[in-house]
Amino acid sequence: MGIFLPGSRAKHRRFSYEPRFYDPKKDQDLRHRMRIKSLSRRKRRNPAGIILFVILLAMALFIYFQLG
Repeated sequence: MGIFLPGSRAKHRRFSYEPRFYDPKKDQDLRHRMRIKSLSRRKRRNPAGIILFVILLAMALFIYFQLG
């Protein structure tokens, strides 16, 4: 195990990369559009899932009380 070895560990190499074609305004707009899209996707949930859950729960309770 390398936990108790004396000395310092090797550190990862760091780079100072400057992108050639980076537009902060364009990046900000892209993030904004993605956030709006994800929020609208969350709000647009299908109510059929909730209805199906209620029906299955009612069936399970019906069977439980019929057997018990």
